[in-house]
Amino acid sequence: MSIRLKRIYDGAEAADGYRVLVDRVWPRGVSKRAARLDAWLKEVAPSSGLRRWFGHDPTKWKEFKRRYGQELAGRAAELEALTLRARRARLTLLFGARDTRFNQAVALKDYLERRGRPARPRARGSRRSPGRPADSGAGAGRAPRVSR
Repeated sequence: MSIRLKRIYDGAEAADGYRVLVDRVWPRGVSKRAARLDAWLKEVAPSSGLRRWFGHDPTKWKEFKRRYGQELAGRAAELEALTLRARRARLTLLFGARDTRFNQAVALKDYLERRGRPARPRARGSRRSPGRPADSGAGAGRAPRVSR
């Protein structure tokens, strides 16, 4: 999966791939023509209330990511489309915030990467199957004990 983050104020480049603005509000001083967007997904931006509460305060980052994740859980179709784009080619999430470490694009990238990551295979025997007894008495290559 190839997801890149970039401030919308930085120039567009061919290497950006599919460019998506993930802000709810259009960034000041940027024309739509200069932005060279492929999409503006206001729907995946944090709610106005959450955005105001967070205020790019690093001490609220962990809680912001948790709350934003809850909001994103209701946006399955949009997130699936972004995930598919990122699997096929480069996806650049654009944002207007000055803070490049604590903003919604960073949280969204993390969310998409975790969501798009294949489940890890479990080690053999690490968990028992539902309905199977915890200890059948059988070892590897041995028949189970039969009580008489």
